[in-house]
Amino acid sequence: MDLIWSTGDDGPSAGLSDDDVRDAYPWPDLASERRWVRAMMVTTLDGAAAGPDGLSGSISSSVDKAVFHAVRRLAGAVLVGAGTVRAEGYGPLRADEADAEARAAAGLAPAPVLAIVSGSLDLDFTGPLFAESTIRPIVITGSAPDPARAARAHEHCELVAAPETRPSAASILTILEDRGLRRIVCEGGPTLLESLVADGLLDEADITVSPAFAGTGSTPRTSGLETVAGFELAHVLTAESFLMCRYLRSDGVAAG
Repeated sequence: MDLIWSTGDDGPSAGLSDDDVRDAYPWPDLASERRWVRAMMVTTLDGAAAGPDGLSGSISSSVDKAVFHAVRRLAGAVLVGAGTVRAEGYGPLRADEADAEARAAAGLAPAPVLAIVSGSLDLDFTGPLFAESTIRPIVITGSAPDPARAARAHEHCELVAAPETRPSAASILTILEDRGLRRIVCEGGPTLLESLVADGLLDEADITVSPAFAGTGSTPRTSGLETVAGFELAHVLTAESFLMCRYLRSDGVAAG
């Protein structure tokens, strides 16, 4: 794989293997009971989160996707909003035999669990995402979901109601931690990510800068933060003019 370190003195100067990329994005030891929440996203040079088709894949690349999959490999949960699941056409999360030994050694289930935040429960529960994931997905909803939709959801996933009408970031993470899921990757959307940052709950941001301009017409708007949340650059990987940047929260303790 033609990924190289571009910062730091202790990284390899040649291409990185899939395992090298995985190891470049470490998680805290689960024995430490330290929760770690990281976000994954791609952005263009003009700040777009998607191409004109509304999909992040159109501004991504094979090297960006390599980092995306490397971060998932030893994750406990992939956290995502229902709108992103629908827009991006999420598929099932399956166990990978290549990661079986490493996941078992880390005390993890054979595959990450997909955790979807949805107030309306407007999801395709008959699709492969729910039918073919190795671990039964979790759907986190508000305190008063529609009874008929809730009953349908219960047939296909673990449905969990948060204590609030609209699940807060803290409640979402508590629900996951209560199930032993402390390695959490948030893959969007923007509102969910913003709520984690606003409440000081995001430890790491893994941001890919795509060497392209796409316009921001299809990029969702958010309400905005009251204060700026600072992060510090840990490393940059580069290939094919893409920059894969790992940032850690300024007041956080680095994983690994």
